Amino acid sequence: MVRNVIILGAAGRDFHNFNVFFRGNPEFRVVAFTATQIPGIAGRIYPPELSGPLYPNGIPIYHESELPELIRKFNVDEVVFSYSDVSHEHVMHLASIAMSCGASFRLLGPRDVMLKSSKPVIAVCAIRTGAGKSTVSRRVCDALKGFGVKFVVVRHPMPYGDLKAQVVQRFEKIEDLEKFNCTVEEKEEYEPHLRRGYVVYAGVDYEAILRRAESEADVIVWDGGNNDFPFFKPDLLIVVADPLRAGHEDKYFPGEVNARMADVIVINKVNVADEKSVKLVEENVRRLNPRAIIVKAASEVYVDDPNVIRGKRVLTIEDGPTLLHGDLKFGAGYVAARKFGASEIVSPKSCAVGSIREVVEKNDLLSVPALGYGEKQLRELEATINNADCDGVVIATPTDLRRFITIKKPSTMVSFELNEIEGPSLKSIVKEFLYKRK
Repeated sequence: MVRNVIILGAAGRDFHNFNVFFRGNPEFRVVAFTATQIPGIAGRIYPPELSGPLYPNGIPIYHESELPELIRKFNVDEVVFSYSDVSHEHVMHLASIAMSCGASFRLLGPRDVMLKSSKPVIAVCAIRTGAGKSTVSRRVCDALKGFGVKFVVVRHPMPYGDLKAQVVQRFEKIEDLEKFNCTVEEKEEYEPHLRRGYVVYAGVDYEAILRRAESEADVIVWDGGNNDFPFFKPDLLIVVADPLRAGHEDKYFPGEVNARMADVIVINKVNVADEKSVKLVEENVRRLNPRAIIVKAASEVYVDDPNVIRGKRVLTIEDGPTLLHGDLKFGAGYVAARKFGASEIVSPKSCAVGSIREVVEKNDLLSVPALGYGEKQLRELEATINNADCDGVVIATPTDLRRFITIKKPSTMVSFELNEIEGPSLKSIVKEFLYKRK
């Protein structure tokens, strides 16, 4: 008997799980996706060009709040949870909703949804969003480049636009970001790699993406997102932990999965976290995964013009996911403002407008999240920044916002890089990995 399924998602893991496990499987009929976390996803259709011959009309995407009604409407047998960076409690609340309506609740594990590559895969993931994973990914890529290895980066998906146009995306230069009409969040993740000359793949169909990537690389670097576990089976899994959220190591899904699977755990930000928190994280990850190599690292912040900050009243701008999915009130911009001697860090509550104001107030943020999922939100971000009663603006998102919005105040860009201070260096770990693969 065919079982009716709803996949709970956020335009990423949900599409991958469908493509790998459900598409073409006659034992299941996926009647709907639901969406949360990202605005503008609900109300769309997962197109028939991607869903396959069993779904000639595609698959509708609803808001997650409609779940009970959808279970009853479609006589759903199974609800499949398929997104990331949420508390264990959150997952079980959704399980309780599904089961109270008569459906089973399911999580698909790595064996069912990880794709196997013909090339070695180094994966970089995290326990929470905003842990500093991007600095670790760049460190791994820099090491590979230094060893003369041909590699490409495959990024966790962010398919927020035209899904048919995003099946396989290959980014080689900064201009490609505009060609693919990328959101601010996508630019934040791809741009630092592109500036270094590294090719980045992303999209919707990760089987097709993997095969394309394998055709031009000797090593695949999986650059994970939102604390999800890798879509590709890793030969080396590096996981980043954040002592600014000490205690989260075994309380978030699938961050705990990553912690338990990791070959290497990088405890980042030890330069800004207190010693007690660093110790708690180390104790927790050693308890969860005694075999993992532990590396302690500092996340060092730099600015291109300290004079914008020193002695000035500044507004700080951070990447959106760190604040909204990661439960942090501030990020590298706030840290940089304090480090370089700002006289005051202006509250975003004093200047935020529209959807930016809603998320600032809802999450009690100390910095402005760089949200830009569409033109309207970009204009709200621009208005928010220009409304601020400040002397300067500290931009800590990895993409230069000044390329696509007008900032009327003096501004400076923040960069941040990893500095290993205890344990083996990532370069030495990559070198040993390559040696063992020969």
